[in-house]
Amino acid sequence: MRPASLLGLAALLASVASSAQDALAHEGHAPRPEAAAAFPIPAPGSYRLPPIKRAAGGTVLDEAGKTVDLLRRDRPGDGRGVTVLALIYTRCGDVCPLASADMARLQDLAAKDPGLARRMRLITLSFDPEHDTPEVMRSFAAAWRSADPAAPAWTFLTAPDRAALAPILAAYGQRVDAGPSGVLNHVFRAFLIDPEGRVRNIYSLDFFEPALVLTDIRTLLLDGSGTGGGPGR
Repeated sequence: MRPASLLGLAALLASVASSAQDALAHEGHAPRPEAAAAFPIPAPGSYRLPPIKRAAGGTVLDEAGKTVDLLRRDRPGDGRGVTVLALIYTRCGDVCPLASADMARLQDLAAKDPGLARRMRLITLSFDPEHDTPEVMRSFAAAWRSADPAAPAWTFLTAPDRAALAPILAAYGQRVDAGPSGVLNHVFRAFLIDPEGRVRNIYSLDFFEPALVLTDIRTLLLDGSGTGGGPGR
């Protein structure tokens, strides 16, 4: 077990300190040097990530407004890939920008290994369909998605309406409460989904460290059976 309170605080402080630099890097400025992880990263394959539950699909909209399934596999090789799914909304002023910066760092880190990048994909799903239309998500994607052809695919999705969104949020245990002035109260969650469509890890912002997530992906891809037997996080 990790000392969650201390490590979590360290990870959060590290994310806050780097978020401004991440935003600059994804607005055309020179990329910053990769920051050291806030806690030790184990070697890939030195641990197991047992299945937690089935990952849920659901009706969503892509950036073009096309109706698709959340977990669709529409690229060659997608069926053999690992998915990182992050739930956010674009009007969020605290944890969501930090999480998007971490997703961007994960994308950039994976691009250094094109073979690995081809076997993974990133999905950002908004839970604010009234504001986060496909057009808004397309603009949001342009601010974060890398133009590097070696980077993993990163899809930005929204829901057609609250009725379509509700079963997805319920399946992933994502509670969202409406606050004043359009603020949505929530706890950030991201999900690591294996090629068989099973959730293998659930990250809070404290442990959504790109180097760790990439190591988890490598661990799943090294696990040919797609099963695990050790303690999760």
